[in-house]
Amino acid sequence: MKTVRRRLQIFLALFLLIAISGTFGFMVLEDLTFTEALYYNIVTMSTVGYGDIHPTKQASRMFAIFLIIMGGATFLGVIANATEILLLKRERQSRLRKVNMVLGLFFSEVGHELLSLFSRNDHKIEAIRENFLVNFSWTENRFSTALKIIKKHDLRVDIGRLPLETVFELLSSKRKFLVGLLENPVLIEQESFSEALLAVFHLTDELSCRDNLSDLPESDKNHLSGDINRAYKKLVEQWFVYLKHLKNQYPYLYSLAVRKNPFNPNANPVVVPRGEGD
Repeated sequence: MKTVRRRLQIFLALFLLIAISGTFGFMVLEDLTFTEALYYNIVTMSTVGYGDIHPTKQASRMFAIFLIIMGGATFLGVIANATEILLLKRERQSRLRKVNMVLGLFFSEVGHELLSLFSRNDHKIEAIRENFLVNFSWTENRFSTALKIIKKHDLRVDIGRLPLETVFELLSSKRKFLVGLLENPVLIEQESFSEALLAVFHLTDELSCRDNLSDLPESDKNHLSGDINRAYKKLVEQWFVYLKHLKNQYPYLYSLAVRKNPFNPNANPVVVPRGEGD
């Protein structure tokens, strides 16, 4: 996309340069006013040729040939690159929709429950919990602001309180599902979600390598803590990306996601009358 945008900028700059040069060129060669020369130049570059004007000098004719060739070529370049940008944008939007569908499946099957387990055992989350309490009035700017605050915060799960056996049971029961997501070609260009998925899958492998998760040495707990917090931070970022997408595209799914918010201790999927809950 960046390369195509750059090409479009170059063609636009050349087209404007030729248009300006052509106008002033005809002003000098044909002794025309600016308005007359501009009209003369546009008619020449567009190859319309109304018949009311034509070059009267040999130099003007040669100049007109140059303008027809260069003007037409740059104009076609502008149209071609602008069209390509529109097609690429449409293709990108289509890919993003597919990626967000995969994100939805992930959070529905694994991510939501995993974030609930992590956040309930993050004793530092109270300092910024309000930035997790997404509601129906949140705007795109509110999402961006909250995510910036959260990225600066030290999200950290207390592994001493976290039930590792429960985490392992959840992840091991969804192992095939996670492998299937990793094999999904849609994720190739979605690096951030791929990294989050790999972090979760690595945590699954780490936990599966231990026979007894209830009696681990402190050194091993510290090691697992790093894997858990890596997955935690990456999942939080993807959760915000997913919710922002739902807010814009699927309000009914957004409604359920807000009511099931894994960071809200009072979350309730049951729809209550206004004034009795968010």
